[in-house]
Amino acid sequence: MREKKAIGICLAGALTARVGDETAGPALLLAGFALAGSTAEASALLAGISLAAALGGPVLGALLDGAARPGRPLAGALVLYAAGLTLVLVGIGRLPFAVTVATAALTGLLGPALSGGWSAQLPRVATSDRLPRANALDTMTFGAAALAGPALAGGLAETLGAPTAVVVSAALIAAAAPAAWFLPVHTGRQRTGDAPRGTRPTGDARTGTQPTGDARTGTQPTGDARAGRRGTGALHAGKGPDAEARATPTRDVGAVRVLRVRPTSALGGALVSGTRAVLGNPRLARATLTSVLSCVAQGMLTACVPLLGERVLGGAGRGAVLFSCAAISALAVNALLARFPLRLSPDALVRVGALVQAGAPALALTGRPVVLVAAFLLSGIGEGPQLTALFAVRHRESPDHLRSQIFTTGASLKITGFALGAAVAGPLAAWSLPAALTAATAVALLAAGRPRAGGTP
Repeated sequence: MREKKAIGICLAGALTARVGDETAGPALLLAGFALAGSTAEASALLAGISLAAALGGPVLGALLDGAARPGRPLAGALVLYAAGLTLVLVGIGRLPFAVTVATAALTGLLGPALSGGWSAQLPRVATSDRLPRANALDTMTFGAAALAGPALAGGLAETLGAPTAVVVSAALIAAAAPAAWFLPVHTGRQRTGDAPRGTRPTGDARTGTQPTGDARTGTQPTGDARAGRRGTGALHAGKGPDAEARATPTRDVGAVRVLRVRPTSALGGALVSGTRAVLGNPRLARATLTSVLSCVAQGMLTACVPLLGERVLGGAGRGAVLFSCAAISALAVNALLARFPLRLSPDALVRVGALVQAGAPALALTGRPVVLVAAFLLSGIGEGPQLTALFAVRHRESPDHLRSQIFTTGASLKITGFALGAAVAGPLAAWSLPAALTAATAVALLAAGRPRAGGTP
């Protein structure tokens, strides 16, 4: 019962923080559009708060890996993120715009705490027999947050104003801090089914996949934000600052790749290890590249939402509801594929998801309300399976002692891609909305391109 209560508190905190996070993006975009009166400035704020995650994610992952009580830095990151959102809101229209964007960028350094930082703590509160269900429930919090957050932002923006939506999002994120503060310490125990320290399973020999998550539902035990702000993995327990490891692959023995591990006390060494693990593994690097390019396209489409809402739906705030349409379809298609899985490898499904997403901005070009809603439903149909497949690739390819860093690094790269897309599409949409939507389609098609010869099928 005590363990069940701890799992419930952890998941409740994660859900609260993630709803706040999913509310914050659309709310900040709408607040910038309402107060600054410019799509370009609104997208710059969103890009600023997202772009810095490229640095923040690896740093945060390394700090959580090395902390004796990881809940303490996680709680601090949540409070600081909420405070940063409030400062950004106060600065819009009152401070020079460059100062406000800089504040957003500093706040964005802590963004990965709202996604990967939570999920990585589950192995500390759940024993091996409860972990699959806890992981499945954790995955569901991402879907619930992606559904509720944009709807909450749009509803508050329409009724009480976009600034109120930003305040509510900050309050939700800060409200999750107590749950993070009381997360358990490192226990040094290893879960049933975890790879031994220094080894990495290569997955099922027939399919190249590693079963993760709830076997009954097909869900993965982790997740990354709208626009790619999700990622985690089980932290290997008992790894203090003086016991961080950097792994170098040596040889394959059967289905297990043996890694030579040597200790390093430097935080920089841990960051290099996580980044090297992502970029040095061809399968992981290809899946990461595809997902990042997909997030660039998602960011471009997101930057167009205020104008799409204003011109097609009759109000900029109504555009935020389109994000909930994408979340609904993503949840539905994932549930369907859990019951009737496709005969595709995770690597191929990552690319198929990008191809499906390319249809969303293309449909939005029509300028018709019903087709616009259908476009975002199609976007979710691509995003949901792509995210699940990406997690499968990450779990299959991640060394256990670098798993948290790989997930936070991957999440950070996706956030950065989203931010770059939003930054580019904002001014482009202000000049020509069709041009911005066409560019988003082109980037999504680029993400779906087949890898070079010798790549994964």
